[in-house]
Amino acid sequence: MKKILSLLGTITLIGTSTTSLVACNTQCNEDELEQLKIENKINTTNQEIKDNLEWIAPQEKPFITVDNKWYFVVWRGDKNDDWKIIKFNNNEVNIIIDNFKNYELEKYDLPLLGNDLYIKNKSGIRCESWKDDKKNNYFKAVYRWNLDTQEPNLIVNKDGVIQVS
Repeated sequence: MKKILSLLGTITLIGTSTTSLVACNTQCNEDELEQLKIENKINTTNQEIKDNLEWIAPQEKPFITVDNKWYFVVWRGDKNDDWKIIKFNNNEVNIIIDNFKNYELEKYDLPLLGNDLYIKNKSGIRCESWKDDKKNNYFKAVYRWNLDTQEPNLIVNKDGVIQVS
C-alpha cells in the first residue's frame, strides 16, 4: 500500500511540475527581447519602415494605454485558416478590430485578464488571447508603427511571411 501511495505521489508531483513548466510564461530579458526584435524586422529596403515598424512581444503589454499608434496584427481564427493581417489604430480601450469567418479579433480590457488582444467566436466565447498563444497558432505577429505619419501597407502571404505592399 505504501508503494502504491508513493507511486501516486510521484506521478502527481511529476504531473504538477510538467503543468507548471508548460503554463509558465517565461519572459525574455532585455537582450533576448532586442534580439527577437531584430529577427522579426520586416525585410524591406525602405529605411523609414525599417526604423519605425517595430515588432512587439506580449510581455511589453502595449495595450495598457491608448497610444493612438497604428498596429498590425497577423492572426487567424482557426489553426487551419490562412494568416490574415489587419491594421488598427489603438485609439480606444475596447475595440472590435476585425471579423473573419466565425471569429472576431478584439482589443479589450477584461477584468482579471487585463488589456490584450482576444479572438472570440460568434457565440461570444473567447478562444485565445495574444499573451497565452505560446505556440503562435492564432497570433503570428504584432507590429507597431512608431510615427504619426502615413503608415505602411503590409501584406501576408499564405506562409505567413509579412511584406511591404
